[in-house]
Amino acid sequence: MSKPQWCAESVIHPVRVSYKASRVLAELKTAYQQVVILENETFGRVLMLDGAVQTTTQDEFVYHEMLAHVPLLTHGSARDVLIIGGGDCGLAAQVLKHRALQSLTQVELDPDVVELSRRYFSQINAAVFSDNRFQLHYADGAAFVRDTEQFFDVVLVDSTDPVGAARSLFTPDFYTAARKRLRPGGVLVCQAGVPFVQSQVFGSTMRSLAQAFALVDNYLVASPSYFGGHLAFGWASEDLKAESVDVQTIAERYAGSGVLTRYYTPEMHKAAFVLPPYVAALRNPEGTA
Repeated sequence: MSKPQWCAESVIHPVRVSYKASRVLAELKTAYQQVVILENETFGRVLMLDGAVQTTTQDEFVYHEMLAHVPLLTHGSARDVLIIGGGDCGLAAQVLKHRALQSLTQVELDPDVVELSRRYFSQINAAVFSDNRFQLHYADGAAFVRDTEQFFDVVLVDSTDPVGAARSLFTPDFYTAARKRLRPGGVLVCQAGVPFVQSQVFGSTMRSLAQAFALVDNYLVASPSYFGGHLAFGWASEDLKAESVDVQTIAERYAGSGVLTRYYTPEMHKAAFVLPPYVAALRNPEGTA
C-alpha cells in the first residue's frame, strides 16, 4: 500500500500545516501561480495557491458569508458590487443571494483558477455562472480599479496574501483608486490576514487603508482552514461607520434579503467588531503582538 500524500502549507516561516490528500484532483502551474486541488477527510475539497489554502468546501461559508453580508447589510441598499480576486467564485455566490442587487462585477487575474474552481467546486459556485447580473473580467485588479469609469456601492477584495501579483492590492495607491470608484455611502472590505501569525501583514494593511479612507475599522472571523487564530477583515469608507447601524436594523435587512446563512447572523455581525486588545494594538505603527 502506498503512503498517503501530504500537502503542506506554510503560512509563516516557522510553522507548517499539512493536509492529508485522499486524492489530488488537479495540479497545475498557471501563468501566475501553482494550483493544487485535493480532497481531505476533514475539509473536503481544498484549493491551494502557491502552497496557501484559499478555500475548502467544508468551511468556505464562514469566510464568504462574513465578507459578503457584513458590508452589504450595513450598507442596506447596494445596487452594484465589485469583487477583486475571488477566483473560486464562492464570494460571488454569497453576494448574488441578495435579491436587490443589480450587478456584480468580478475581476480575477488567473482564468485557470476560475475554470478549475468551476469544475471542482461547483457545489459552492454553480449558481454564479447562470446569473445574468454577474460579469467576470480577467484582468489585473489594481489596473481595473485605476482605469474603470464604473461606480460601485461596495468593493470586496478577496485576494491572496500580499506576495507576487497580489502585492499591488495592499497598497495605499490601490485603496485610493478604489475609494474614487465608490458612491457616497460606499464601503470597501478586504481580507487583512491572521493578526496573530501575520502581524506585519495585518498592521501594514490597516495603515495603508487609513492613508486612503477617513473611516477604518476591523472585524474578525473564525475560519478553521485559515491557520493561526481569527482572520481579520479591513473595513474602509469615507462616510459609513462600520458600527453605525444597530442590530435591530441589521436583523430587519437580513430578514428581508432572502439570504440563508450557516455562520452569519445579525448578532454575529455586531460581535465580530469586538477586537481583543492585541489585535487593536497591531493597527498602530508601534503595536506588537
